[in-house]
Amino acid sequence: MDLAWHVAGAGAAFLALFAIFRPLELAFPAKPKQGFFRPHWQTDLCFLLGQYLLFNGLVFWVLAKLSPWIHIATPDAVRAWVASLNVWVQLLLVILTGDVLIYWAHRVQHRVDFLWRFHSIHHSAEHLDWLAAHREHPVDSIYTILIVNIPVFALGFPIAALAQFAAFRGLWAILIHSNVRLPLGPLRVLLGAPELHHWHHDRDRDSGNYANVSPLMDILFGTYRRPDAEPEAYGVHEPMPPSYLGQLLHPFRRRHAPRLDERAKTTAASTDGCTREGLDLHSPPVPS
Repeated sequence: MDLAWHVAGAGAAFLALFAIFRPLELAFPAKPKQGFFRPHWQTDLCFLLGQYLLFNGLVFWVLAKLSPWIHIATPDAVRAWVASLNVWVQLLLVILTGDVLIYWAHRVQHRVDFLWRFHSIHHSAEHLDWLAAHREHPVDSIYTILIVNIPVFALGFPIAALAQFAAFRGLWAILIHSNVRLPLGPLRVLLGAPELHHWHHDRDRDSGNYANVSPLMDILFGTYRRPDAEPEAYGVHEPMPPSYLGQLLHPFRRRHAPRLDERAKTTAASTDGCTREGLDLHSPPVPS
């Protein structure tokens, strides 16, 4: 019975997301020639089903196990102060706190090779749309959700505010991956328009645009990038298996370090790209 409910829920989620985002992609396409049945759409569908049928439950199980320890570590005065705030203020603080944490956690994923092993699965998508947003390794998902939620839990935000934040962030993540280019105008400075995240999925590992809801963190730390056109190609430079199971296993396979001349070539190309955009994407390592 539980399995049937999970399958029905996954199917309902797919239909609801299709009904929301597919019309947007048809009305405001970033790449008009890209259809729904583009290459490797089946792999992304498997990631969507895997999230809803299995891995979301694993992530929430980990959070539930950690919650009592986090609760003990939080001073009662902090929890009382947060509880006294208006619910809309609580939600705004959750979003702002989450955006700061996501920016740095995301930037570290691109800097640390071990984390990149898992995050590169998400970046391996060579076609972006609402379905490709679900291409995410479960270890990558656990990392992001823990980084964002543990501090918020520690501050004593109520579950209702966290649930609203999780729903909002989930829909926002799908929007910024969708094959959409919206006429936001000056609002691009406040809202992370899809084209900003599309450039984050450029084949260059250090493409910038690490922020989630708002690009202000990218602007503040010099990683903001917004060319007028869409990237010529998405994906990663390393070989990547095309299948769902192959991508789940890929981060655990033995890696060979790139030759020195390949590293120099990649670094030179990346630096040249930063010069063209007038950005400093190679800032000092993230402070611990």
